[in-house]
Amino acid sequence: MDWNQISGNVGEPDFNNLLAVLRHEVPSRPTLFEFFLNDPLYDRIADPELKNPHTDLEKARQVISAFRNAGYDYAEMSLPGFNFPTKDFIKKSTISLNQGALIHDRESFDAYPWPDPEKTNFKFLDELVPLMPQGMKLLVPSPNGVLENATAIVGYEDLCYLILDQEKLAYDVFEAIGSRIVRFFEIASAHPLVGACIANDDWGFKTQTQFSPRDMRKFVFPWYKKIVEIVHAAGKPVILHSCGHFQRIITDIIDDMQFDGRHSYEDTIMPVEEVYEKYHERLAILGGIDMDFICRSSPQEVYRRSKAMLERSATRGSFALGTGNSVPEYVPQENYFAMIWAALEYRQ
Repeated sequence: MDWNQISGNVGEPDFNNLLAVLRHEVPSRPTLFEFFLNDPLYDRIADPELKNPHTDLEKARQVISAFRNAGYDYAEMSLPGFNFPTKDFIKKSTISLNQGALIHDRESFDAYPWPDPEKTNFKFLDELVPLMPQGMKLLVPSPNGVLENATAIVGYEDLCYLILDQEKLAYDVFEAIGSRIVRFFEIASAHPLVGACIANDDWGFKTQTQFSPRDMRKFVFPWYKKIVEIVHAAGKPVILHSCGHFQRIITDIIDDMQFDGRHSYEDTIMPVEEVYEKYHERLAILGGIDMDFICRSSPQEVYRRSKAMLERSATRGSFALGTGNSVPEYVPQENYFAMIWAALEYRQ
């Protein structure tokens, strides 16, 4: 599938379709969902004059244009000015989860430069208002999640030891991170341009959660329960983007934290088709076309599986089509186009 065959045939954006999915309803037409794309793809599918952006605002214009042109009803947008500092190191395609740690004890905890969420550039949202096509909204993620930031600041192995040996300090680390992310979402979710928020925090590996479900419930999940409550109070839904094994914590996700939808699925953990049949009445199922499958298969195979998922959910709703995780540069563009065409062909 070539981009030229898709471009110009996507119809008008309407965020109400994604809202219907997140409410476990049937949208008015097949609906797309993706966490993020990649720079070469943004360059290709955004309006030509927006290529090679240099500033935050130029990049935002490109991302909005790309999401619009590809048929999404929203654009995903991070906000500048709020992050948890880690040590500088040379980034490679794979890094250790123990690399870059800054907190080892109470003294280093006290010395850590904890960021102020109030200093996030929330005025950036005001700058984007005139740039948004009619019918579209923004989806705003946090700067990584509670667990990911704790791991980056302390190191995965050291965080495991900290939980066992210095539980109070471990709790304080999670509290310092979680309370700041709660405040970030409290401010961001109140803006009228924001249609929903994404809590992005990888919680597991292929076979298990990063910590025992008991420790996840003690240190991590309470902050997400607060995040969901805060965003719901603003009248907005909350999407969980989290990789890894989830079966042992699915009731926490649905019943305790009360997320509206979940994203990130792998065939080796549970194929999206099975996830949909088990949980779609209680949780919106977003994406799910396995990353390995979408990379290794032919465009025709990607199209057929994507279309089958749309047909499976056509009368039951609670599903938006997308990849199992995101669209990094190694995903063949023709396969990505084949996937979204399964939804867009209905709009002609």
